[in-house]
Amino acid sequence: MSSLRAKIQDVFNEPACEQNRGKDVKARKKGCSKPLTPGAAAGGCAFDGAKIVLQPITDVAHLIHAPLACEGNSWDNRGAASSGPTLWRTSFTTDLSELDVVMGQSERKLFKAIREIQEAYGPPAIFVYATCVTALIGDDIEAVCKRAAEKFGLPVVPVNAPGFVGSKNLGNKLAGEALLEHVIGTVEPDDAGRYDINILGEFNLSGEFWLVKPLLDRLGIRVRACIPGDARYLDIACAHRARAAMMVCSTALINLARKMEQRWDIPFFEGSFYGITDTSEALRQISQLLVKKGADPEILGRTEALIAEEEAIAWKKLAAYRPRLEGKRVLLNTGGVKSWSVVHALMEIGIEIVGTSVKKSTVEDKERIKQILKDDNHMFEQMAPRELYAMLSEHKADIMLSGGRTQFIALKAKTPWLDINQERQHPYAGYDGMVELVRQIDLAIHNPIWRQVLEPAPWDCQPAVRDELPSTKSETPTLHVVQEFAGTTADDFGEC
Repeated sequence: MSSLRAKIQDVFNEPACEQNRGKDVKARKKGCSKPLTPGAAAGGCAFDGAKIVLQPITDVAHLIHAPLACEGNSWDNRGAASSGPTLWRTSFTTDLSELDVVMGQSERKLFKAIREIQEAYGPPAIFVYATCVTALIGDDIEAVCKRAAEKFGLPVVPVNAPGFVGSKNLGNKLAGEALLEHVIGTVEPDDAGRYDINILGEFNLSGEFWLVKPLLDRLGIRVRACIPGDARYLDIACAHRARAAMMVCSTALINLARKMEQRWDIPFFEGSFYGITDTSEALRQISQLLVKKGADPEILGRTEALIAEEEAIAWKKLAAYRPRLEGKRVLLNTGGVKSWSVVHALMEIGIEIVGTSVKKSTVEDKERIKQILKDDNHMFEQMAPRELYAMLSEHKADIMLSGGRTQFIALKAKTPWLDINQERQHPYAGYDGMVELVRQIDLAIHNPIWRQVLEPAPWDCQPAVRDELPSTKSETPTLHVVQEFAGTTADDFGEC
């Protein structure tokens, strides 16, 4: 537990974070995480954050050392995709019971589970996750993993991020620490080249990275490791021989990027693959970093030629949507890198941003938003569901882009909604992804269902009868009403 405490303090003291550097020593030790809500489900704890970062490593067996509910609540909560191995889709848990805890059998059960996975699946590595229960009872998963690695002859990586230590974001960083300590640098590649890069903080949601990788392939740039999207264990183990790195989500893995630069001299920058301009700028910066590290400067010219070609194709496709979407108002209720990168992407085609959430954004993210929107009046830290509903029901936005948690607010307000978070079904990265994003927004806004649901219901349409209906207090009005309506026509009724 003392080693875990030291790791947490080290993560809180992040020199690469502008906000962290501005704090005094006492405030820095508290970190950036808000206190957890007791009883909060998946999506808020450190264990969930660690699993989000590591589970997309597709050929690894992920073993959760916990009661069954921990794995049940966290499994498959992100839409990462794999181009090959499917082992990561199999749930492994030690399924601890009260008897295991009382009788002190949990460590023995963990060792047995590692052996069973090794014999049945033969993975290149096994990741073992500590949880609240196993950390509280004092299980030494690092010792068990070390013994199992020696016994079975494969890497067994302890991920010491029990849920109670902090938020999901802290768990992201603790997962990066586990990779640094036990995985990266453990294998020396025999094919290292001058055009090798790492992509950090890219999760390949809905296969987004597959829209970007062909662009890098055309430039002769090899992705040594994409961490964690569609990753392989061996690729990550060799990631220390890359020449440069791009950080996609700094809130998750900034500590990993900084320490890899310190240990192996791998320079990095933070960029985005959302939007035409940001995708082009990311390709430029990758090429420039590689040239600084010894690559042939001719790659700069090839990069500009590729950008010009791809931008022309993308703008030609987007031209058909501009008349239909120009001036439409979008409310963006997300966070992190999407809080500024998607804003920039949408404004490129004439869409107006009426508000964007910065709940999970860094100081740098907020500064980018200010530069893009020219002010901070459209930024909100957190908007209560009641306020979101009021804004949408008053038609201050034509569509809301958010995650699944707030979709029903938009639907209740009878406003178009599009999923932009990890559960989304369509990839939005790169040039083709930008076209797909605009296409989905167009489909959502112009869906004829919204015109229908905004019309009054048929039972709310009151007929306008020429003569006053008789009183309903007597027993004969029913007959009188029938006689009254017998000679009417359609012209005698009012409209809704």
